[in-house]
Amino acid sequence: MVVYAGQGDPRRSMQLLWRDHEPAERTGPGPRAQLSVNLVVETAIEVADTEGMQALSMRAVGERLGRTAMSLYTYVASKNELIDLMYDHAFAELVREWESGGVAPMLGGDTDRTDWRAEVLAWSGHLWNFYLRHPWTLEISQARPVLGPNEYRLFEELATVLHRTGLPAKAISNTYGSILNLARGMVRTAAEARQAEAVTGQPEDQWWFARSAQLEEVSDDFSERFPTLTLMTEEGAFANDDPSEPYLEQEAWESFQFGLDALLDGVQRRIDATSGASA
Repeated sequence: MVVYAGQGDPRRSMQLLWRDHEPAERTGPGPRAQLSVNLVVETAIEVADTEGMQALSMRAVGERLGRTAMSLYTYVASKNELIDLMYDHAFAELVREWESGGVAPMLGGDTDRTDWRAEVLAWSGHLWNFYLRHPWTLEISQARPVLGPNEYRLFEELATVLHRTGLPAKAISNTYGSILNLARGMVRTAAEARQAEAVTGQPEDQWWFARSAQLEEVSDDFSERFPTLTLMTEEGAFANDDPSEPYLEQEAWESFQFGLDALLDGVQRRIDATSGASA
């Protein structure tokens, strides 16, 4: 499923995206919370996080709030407009993580904020974990960005790190796009691996064993037909190092790390070339 942003009224959507964000008012038992744009948007994010984009509707959001769908239209004019607001509002969480100085697990390590590569790794680690928490954001097409403040803040953070290296402006923009699309492509597989058992009812290890075990029967000359892949298998290329995690999630994570390292090696060469030319 691909969702295109920016299908609501441009003026109203942009004004809501760039509004001053009022706090969402929630209450416990007793009187219902006073509706606000933020409360509607945050509730819609809860629906998408727990049930997926296919379950998102004005009615579903209204039910969670104990209101009718019609009562929401005073705050958000349409589902299309709501999706724009959800997407940018969700990214505020990622921006807050970065600005608080928190270091992403795995990629970031103990980040040295004077080391551009360590900063980019930390930024990328936060991005990876964000997508796993909110996999529905991967369904929002990048062909037409939302153009909200948090989307720009995310870009600004990485651009600031790379600008200090002396990289030309176009190279900074291309690096941002490359990392963003590498992360989105790889984390989609990881997110789908997490959801697969719930959707299909079959654990991942059972699925793999049931099918891979048939290869010897359906292709008794497999090793002759695919000698390199057979050699790679013998050398552990496809081993599951942590059976507690879905194999494809591990594979996606390792591929992301590999691709990111290779990409940043290339960025370093461009930084060195730029420094040499300046000297």
